[in-house]
Amino acid sequence: MLKAGIVGLPNVGKSTLFNALTRSRKAEAANYPFCTIEPNVGVVVVPDERAYVLQKIAKTNVVIPAAIEFVDIAGLVAGASKGEGLGNQFLANIREVDAIVHVVRCFEDGDVIHTMGGVDPVRDIEVITTELVLADLDAVAKRIDKTQKKAKSGDKEAAAEILLLERLTPHLNSGQTANTLPASLEETAMMKLFQLLTAKPVLYACNVAEGDLATAEQNQYVQKVAAFVKAHHDAAYVPISAKIESELIDLPADEAKAFLKDLGVDDSGVSSLIRGTYELLGLQTYFTAGEKEVRAWTIKKGWKAPQAAGVIHTDFEKGFIKAEVVSYADLTRLGSVAAAREAGKYRLEGKEYVFADGDVALFRFNN
Repeated sequence: MLKAGIVGLPNVGKSTLFNALTRSRKAEAANYPFCTIEPNVGVVVVPDERAYVLQKIAKTNVVIPAAIEFVDIAGLVAGASKGEGLGNQFLANIREVDAIVHVVRCFEDGDVIHTMGGVDPVRDIEVITTELVLADLDAVAKRIDKTQKKAKSGDKEAAAEILLLERLTPHLNSGQTANTLPASLEETAMMKLFQLLTAKPVLYACNVAEGDLATAEQNQYVQKVAAFVKAHHDAAYVPISAKIESELIDLPADEAKAFLKDLGVDDSGVSSLIRGTYELLGLQTYFTAGEKEVRAWTIKKGWKAPQAAGVIHTDFEKGFIKAEVVSYADLTRLGSVAAAREAGKYRLEGKEYVFADGDVALFRFNN
């Protein structure tokens, strides 16, 4: 299962958000820096109404949704790349995740300490980005030292690595992140070997006050984040209210819905954040649907039919023959597999078929 790490300065709402995402109180949320030391890990269901529409068509009582893992990582301070605060631990933890959800504080509250002295989300983003860039520069320098000898001996792969590393160095030195370096598909694949922190995809979570959620796009701090991350990181942002979500944890679904409605919103932003993270990880969903269960299966975008079958069982991939496929749109419009078959929308696909998000499938395979 792929992991997204929740990062940010201390006291921006990371642990509160983690608790909201995982519908738990696993992470200690307190008004002081470093209240999260060991990272908390939680499995989070990806909100997707399509599974429940398919449930009615399949006439089953069991729905198993898609899920991803979130990791609540210790708060970072300036100097982390040199070991300040919990810097070394922070950097080690972030290296292990596949994507980053960067929480930035977009609310004023005199009772909640801000370690930098005041609310300024763009400054906060730059503090963390700088530390990640500095850590990457150190990693790149070490990689050059390690690879140079091989490159000089005529190793073509090592020579290609050195060329990329030498392009990365001035790029990082200018304060830019590795994921904004113009690179070919081959170079992007090569960069994964370097395990650079700033090569990971990032989604920004703008944590707003309870009263600001309904008008979050007018919040001056959210507007600053939106403009900055688009210009400098080519990244998306999601306004959320971790405080609201923490209040919803213990409420039944109908009461939670009514609570949000009173605030003038349908959602606190957490569902959008989960879906945005799923997208950030390059994931999509296909379904299997029968009397036993409706199940959402998570695959990478661009995967072909045998790879998609393999997430159910490795035997499905090894012995793959055909995939019986109908799109979610066609199945729900026509109302049944029989009707989809009759309309010519139920297809047999081979090994080269690239699965689309929302496909409903049944696999034929040799044991």
